[in-house]
Amino acid sequence: MTVNVLSSIGEVSPEAWDACAGTDHPFTRHAFLSALEDSGSADAESGWQPRHVVIEDGLGGLIAAAPLYLKTHSYGEYVFDWGWAEAYNRAGGSYYPKLQCAVPFTPATGPRLLVAADRPDEERAALADALASAMIQLAEQMKLSSLHVTFPTAAEAQRLGALGMMQRTGQQYHWENRDYATFDDFLGQLASRKRKQIKKERRCITDNGLTVQTLRGADIEERHWDAFYEFYRNTTDRKWGPSYLTREFFSLLGQRLGDAVVLIFVEDGNRAVAGALNLAGGDTLYGRNWGCADDYKFLHFETCYYQAIDFAIEHGLARVEAGAQGTHKIQRGYLPSLTYSAHWIADPALREPVQRFLDEERRAVANEIEALGAHSPYRQDDSA
Repeated sequence: MTVNVLSSIGEVSPEAWDACAGTDHPFTRHAFLSALEDSGSADAESGWQPRHVVIEDGLGGLIAAAPLYLKTHSYGEYVFDWGWAEAYNRAGGSYYPKLQCAVPFTPATGPRLLVAADRPDEERAALADALASAMIQLAEQMKLSSLHVTFPTAAEAQRLGALGMMQRTGQQYHWENRDYATFDDFLGQLASRKRKQIKKERRCITDNGLTVQTLRGADIEERHWDAFYEFYRNTTDRKWGPSYLTREFFSLLGQRLGDAVVLIFVEDGNRAVAGALNLAGGDTLYGRNWGCADDYKFLHFETCYYQAIDFAIEHGLARVEAGAQGTHKIQRGYLPSLTYSAHWIADPALREPVQRFLDEERRAVANEIEALGAHSPYRQDDSA
C-alpha cells in the first residue's frame, strides 16, 4: 500500500473517491468537496488548504481516503478551539497552522475515515487505523500543533480514541421518523398544547399568502440560486460576519449533486422571500443554510423544520438533522443528540489541560442533554 497527500480533490476521479466515501452521506462525496474547492470556498486563500490523505493498493487503486485540510484559523468548523489557540499562543507556542479532518463549513455527522466497501471487514478496520495514523504522522512531519477530526460517526470517534486521540462531545437537534405516514401522524404524538401551537404556526404561512415549493435537481434554476445566495448572505453577514460560501458554489452543487439537493423556496406572489438548503442522504435529510428577505411570523420554523419533516416522511427518511443551537427546536420535535470529535495535540503542555477540560465538558454535555430531554414535546402517556 502507498499513502499519498493530495493538494486537490481533483487529483482523484469522482468514481474512485466515491467508491470509498459511498453515496449515503452527501457531504463526503466527491461532488460536494469538489464544489467547495472549485468555487474558491475551500482553498488556500480561504484558509482551508486541501491535504487529503489517500491510500492506494499495489495496482494504484484507491482503497481509503480522508478529507483533510491545512488550517490557518478556526473559522467554519463548529467545534470551537479558539480558547486553546489563545492559551497556546500566550504561552509562546504557535497553534496555527493545524490539520482539520472535516467537511468545511458543515457541522453534520458522517464518516471521515473513508474505506472501500468491497474490502473484507478486517482489512477495512486496518485501513481506517492506517488513515488516522497517517494524519497524525503528517502533523508530526509538518511540525504542526494539532490534528482535529470533527463530526465523525460514533464508531469512528471510538476508534480514534483507541488510537490515543482525545474525545470531545457536543450536541445538536435531530428529528426522528417513527414510521409516520403523514405530518398529522407526527402531530398526533405530541402533547395537545404543542400540537395546537404547530398547527397555528403553519396556518400563518398560508394566511400571509405565501407559497412554498420543494425544488430538487434540475428543478432548481439559476434564478433560484441567485435569490438563495442573497438570503444566505443576509443571514451570515448579520449573524456571523463574512460569508464562507461563494455564489459559484451553489451552482456547482446543483449541477453535481442532482436530486440530493433539496431547496425549500418561499415566494410572496412572484417575489422570492426565503429559502432553506437541505441535502438528502441515504436515510437522513440534513438542514444546512437558510435566509430570508423579509420577516414573516413563523417563516423560519416552516421553511427549516416543518417542510423538512414533510419531506422526510414523504420519502421514508429516518431522521432530519437540524444542526446546533436553538432550544426552540425542541418544541418542534427536534430533540438533542450527541455529536463527536477527536483531537491530537503535539505539545504535552497544551494537551494535558485540554484533556482535563474535555473530561469536564463531556459530563456537562451529558447533563445538558438529560435536562433538555425533560422538555420533550412528545406525549408521555395516552391521556396527553
